Order: sequence, then C-alpha cells, then structure tokens
Amino acid sequence: MGRPKKKINYEIVEKLAKIFCTQEEIASVLDISVRTLQRDKKFCRIYKNGIIDAKKSLRRVQLKTALAGNPTMQIWLGRQYLNQSEKNSLEVNKDSGIQIKINTNSKGSRLDE
Repeated sequence: MGRPKKKINYEIVEKLAKIFCTQEEIASVLDISVRTLQRDKKFCRIYKNGIIDAKKSLRRVQLKTALAGNPTMQIWLGRQYLNQSEKNSLEVNKDSGIQIKINTNSKGSRLDE
C-alpha cells in the first residue's frame, strides 16, 4: 500500500500556465512534486496548452503595440518575423579614413524606413 494519490487542480494549472509559471512554481502552489506533475498526462497537456495560450496573448499584445506606432516593437518584430537585421559594416578608404555604416538590413535599406 502506497501513499494516497495527490489530487491535481487542473483549473489552477491552466491559469498559472497562462501567465508563464514554471512547472516548479505550479508544483509549489499545488504542494505536489514536479515529478508527480510530469508523470500526469492531463497535467502535461493542460500545461502545454496554457503556455501556448500565453504566447499567443503576448504576441497579440506585441503586434497591437507595434501597429499603434511603437518603433522599438516594430523593429523587434521585423527582426523576428521578417528576417530583418541590423548590419554594421566597416569600410576603410585610403583618402578619407574609416567610414562606418549602421542600421541597414540585409537588403541594404534602413530599418527605420
């Protein structure tokens, strides 16, 4: 005869996963070991779906912020999803010395255009 099974409150698991709580944090709240949670298939499914929902919510807010005109968010999302990058190059010219070009993406256009 072993210990009685701990009951997992899946509503709490879902709510905590939706705010990016770690499995360790959820285990602490539920007073259950992480290993016990990880062996529970329903916990794993609910936790994974909660994290996915959190990511979707965060992405939605980031896009809304960018579309509202936040240039920092526009640049960051451009780098993440449009494969834009800042290219810093160094050119040495015999006559005038060193020239530094910054803030260009891989296609040569400025990121803030």
